[in-house]
Amino acid sequence: MSTRQPDYIAWRFYLIVSLIIAAGIGLAIRIVDLAIFNQHFLKHQGDERVLRLVHSPGFRGMVVDRYGSPLAVSTSVFSIWMNPQEFSPSKKEIAAISNLLGIRQKTISNKLTRNKNRKKEFIYLKRSESPDTAKKIKALNVPGLYLQESYRRYYPEGEAMAHVLGFTNIDDEGQEGIELAYNDWLKGLPGKKWVIKDRLGQVISNVRTVQEQQPGHDLMLSIDRRIQYLAYRELLNGVGKYKAQSGSVVVLDARTGEVLAMVNVPSFNPNNRSGSKSSAYRNRAVTDMFEPGSTMKTFSIASALESGLFKSGTVINTSPGWLRIGRFMIKDHRNYGKLTIEQILQKSSNIGVSKMVWELPPNQVWSMYHRVGFGESTGIGFPGEQNGVLVKHHPWGAPTLAALGYGYGVSVTALQLARAYAVIANHGIKMPVSLLRPNEPQNGERVMDEKLSGKMLIMLEKVLSPKGTGKKAVVPGYRVAGKTGTARLASEGGYEKNYISSFIGIAPAADPRYVVAVVIHEPSGKDYYGGTVSAPVFEKIMAGTLRILDVPPDA
Repeated sequence: MSTRQPDYIAWRFYLIVSLIIAAGIGLAIRIVDLAIFNQHFLKHQGDERVLRLVHSPGFRGMVVDRYGSPLAVSTSVFSIWMNPQEFSPSKKEIAAISNLLGIRQKTISNKLTRNKNRKKEFIYLKRSESPDTAKKIKALNVPGLYLQESYRRYYPEGEAMAHVLGFTNIDDEGQEGIELAYNDWLKGLPGKKWVIKDRLGQVISNVRTVQEQQPGHDLMLSIDRRIQYLAYRELLNGVGKYKAQSGSVVVLDARTGEVLAMVNVPSFNPNNRSGSKSSAYRNRAVTDMFEPGSTMKTFSIASALESGLFKSGTVINTSPGWLRIGRFMIKDHRNYGKLTIEQILQKSSNIGVSKMVWELPPNQVWSMYHRVGFGESTGIGFPGEQNGVLVKHHPWGAPTLAALGYGYGVSVTALQLARAYAVIANHGIKMPVSLLRPNEPQNGERVMDEKLSGKMLIMLEKVLSPKGTGKKAVVPGYRVAGKTGTARLASEGGYEKNYISSFIGIAPAADPRYVVAVVIHEPSGKDYYGGTVSAPVFEKIMAGTLRILDVPPDA
């Protein structure tokens, strides 16, 4: 029998050998090409697997009060993320991760499966975790599970400073308040560098720095955190006592225009905003407008004295306690009879003020209001600040002029009221208002004659006498000047039965320095007058402020 193989078998053998030889030659050529002529390809592929551009977050600048006490600081936190293409945990590891992060095991598994199918390589599991939790996660040593350091804001003063400071979002960008207004100044510049990582994602070598990390700038406010806390505490007690809807307090240094305190109730916890309503984020002292009522009589009377047609001793008959102009009715609390201009302010007579403004040139009252800052921005630079409303009518009708004279038909903010009274405290000079501590003295603008401001200060002291409406605002040991205000709440359908109660005062009257404005919205119950609701809150805040600032008694 012949042992010779068929021709087709020999042919296939030689074909296979030829293919193997050709493949070997091709492989050798490719090796030579990559090793000598095309080295950048291997380098690129190697870099793709181990070289990474990493970002180090920018450190946000601190916000401090006027004495350097921290109000907003950045603390180190960590984000935990996974690469679904590398993350293959056991049931035990998923249980451990779930326990540490407070995430359901099913949620982790679903995220992994869903994003693995989508070929995604970066998915957050939890953000803003503490360094302690991050350390425990790292100790698990689960492939595909990584940590990313960032910073989160912490606010030591909590609710008391919430409306002034605002807050940042999860990416450390300012969202409200000072954090938003000065975001570009406060935020840092992140760093960038190329590093070599091993297969577990650990950095084993720094290659090159692309951009140096730069911290943000610190910011010093005019706020005194001691006065801020005092004002918040007393306002919170006052709003709670009279079951009011909300309230605001502003404390100003009249000589410099610096805001020493600005608080609102209700407030929120900026360190944990879960459950907070968005309405609680408003800084009502600068965003909420209202008709101020009798606190504007101070400037109506100032305009009357400025005209030369009236003197503080001029007598006006307010009997019988009411006055009708067509369908328009003006009323006093009771029949005060004949009153001097000084007594009109002391008793807060609507009829007395109305009869005065009717005798004045048409734009006299409007001019005074405008000069002391109503109807315009304070220039404080706070997000959402309102200008208020001050309309110049032509011609002025008697009811419109009368209403303007005793604080209706004009809308203001609590900060505008404080600034206007600071003009009287500062001898007729209007200072620019600031939430920042200035590096050098600021120049003001004279908007009221110095003698006139002195007369108004004396008249405002009488408001706190036993016969005045502001007797509950008396601060023991100090001379205080101020004015009460009670106004009905305006709505689209007219005026409601609810009230806005206010008191704005100046102390020490012998050497005026500080202005405190207290505005409480919609107190419920039988007490709603400014002299009953807001004046006692003012007394506690002003007394505490003078004590904190070590101002000697002048009474």
